[in-house]
Formats: sequence, C-alpha cells, structure tokens
Amino acid sequence: MAQSLSRLWTHLIFSTKDRFPFLTDGQIRRDMHAYLAAVLRSHDCTTLIVDGTNDHVHALFALSRKYSISTVVKEIKRTSSSWIKEISGSHQKFHWQNGYGVFSVSQSHLDQVRRYIERQEQHHRRVTRLRMNTARFLRGMRLPATNDTFGTEPFANSFGVPVALVIETQGVALGWN
Repeated sequence: MAQSLSRLWTHLIFSTKDRFPFLTDGQIRRDMHAYLAAVLRSHDCTTLIVDGTNDHVHALFALSRKYSISTVVKEIKRTSSSWIKEISGSHQKFHWQNGYGVFSVSQSHLDQVRRYIERQEQHHRRVTRLRMNTARFLRGMRLPATNDTFGTEPFANSFGVPVALVIETQGVALGWN
C-alpha cells in the first residue's frame, strides 16, 4: 500500500502510585503536563490537551500509526518519572501506577472530552465532596465506608443484593452500582 492513513483519537488516564498527590505544586504539575505532551508529540501523536490533578493525568491525542498504545504509555511514564526526579529533590519517590485507562473518542466528541479534561480540578472537588458526603451518610447508618468504592460496597453487601446508589448534588444526579 502506497499510503497509510490513521486517525484514532485517544483519551488516556493514569495516576500516581497509590494515588499519592505528588503533583500538588501547580508549576510542577503544569511542567509535567507540558513534558507529557512533548513526549506524546515525539511519538508522532497529535496532542490536543494534557491536564489533570495532583494524583492523575488525562491526555487527549491521536495515536500514531507507528506505535502501539502500550509503547506510548510505557515511554511517557518512564521518561516523565525520570524527568521529575531529576528536576525536583522532593520527588525522589515519584512513581506512576502500573495500569492505565485508554478510550477511543469519536471526532464529534473531541470538544466535549477536551472540556472535561480542562475541568478536572472542578470535577474532582465536586467528586471529593460527594465521597465525603456519602461516607458521612453511611456512617450515620452505622455502615463502614471505603475510599475505593465511595462507600457503596458495604452498603450493597448489607442487603446481600446489588444496590444502585444515586445521590443528587448541586442539581445533578450522580449514581453508581
């Protein structure tokens, strides 16, 4: 084939090891995001945005036809982990988690996903409040809450059947099973 074409828009999400808030310093976080975008571009991945919070990163980019997603993720994690340890003495224990989430994004949803990534700070402030309120609610019912399930697993296990929990916050209903 004389020419190969590919345009696979990709939403990549990964976090720091144990979700430790290594990226609390705003300047270091911005520099990390810029570094990650540069590594993506060096792997022929057209990058629209890299952003996140103090413990995880989102990236929206077109996956290069030359590299697999696992190769790209391995390289951005490996090189950025080394980079941050070199520039900051307080980040000598910095590590990314082993796993990641990756999702295809249609061309028609790029703007929506980009806005979602741009608003990570606000989104996670709301989710953190939701988690705290859920935990408080479950404690009031004398049920234990866990961080990894937003406190819903003990709730569901108490009844011995799957339970969907829906909580309304600021006029928006949020739910999970």
